[in-house]
Amino acid sequence: MRDLVRARSAAMRAARRARQQLRGFLLRHEHVYSGKNWTLAHRRWLSTVRFEHPAQQIVLQDYIHAVEDAVARRDALTARIEALVPQWSMTPVVHALQMMRGVALIVAVTLLAEVGDLTRFDNPRQLMAYLGLVPSERSSGETVRRGGITKAGNSEARRVMIEAAWTYRMQAKLARLEGPREEVDQSNADFGSRSTTMRQVSVSVVGDSTKALLTCTGCEVR
Repeated sequence: MRDLVRARSAAMRAARRARQQLRGFLLRHEHVYSGKNWTLAHRRWLSTVRFEHPAQQIVLQDYIHAVEDAVARRDALTARIEALVPQWSMTPVVHALQMMRGVALIVAVTLLAEVGDLTRFDNPRQLMAYLGLVPSERSSGETVRRGGITKAGNSEARRVMIEAAWTYRMQAKLARLEGPREEVDQSNADFGSRSTTMRQVSVSVVGDSTKALLTCTGCEVR
């Protein structure tokens, strides 16, 4: 399952990279879509874009095909994961994790495939340290200096934990228990506009979600 999850993550990065290349090509030639990217309307708009030089039109079609192939590969791997989850030994834990806000099927499977048995962590602090979600520190004597998170450990598990924690900024709503929830496409996100305060809230709430994660999997939380 871990290899399948990592293959899907690689497919996601390939799709994001292909979309960025297509947008960059269109931007260089002053073709800018005014609406939301990668919707059905945006795809229809792409089919209407025309260039005077045949070589440029060939490049455009190649970029479009690259995006379609990457997205199809990602969706195919997602379907394979969904099909194999019922046969996986960690299926009960997958269902338990989906009781948490921000955790759908893919996030739960990714976390368990990368981290493994969560009961080996005695408390949330150990899991957060394992995932590199604790603040870095450069202290000397009475001077205490803390920086951003250490980002040590497994990057895929850390990524899905942080993405799940972002949902705690919004009001809770009822949702389906199972089913894929596609991660946010970061190629369209303007991270520069996000305030430092919101980043701190996102990272700090991971502690609460980690505690809940260990609780719902039967670990003793101290």
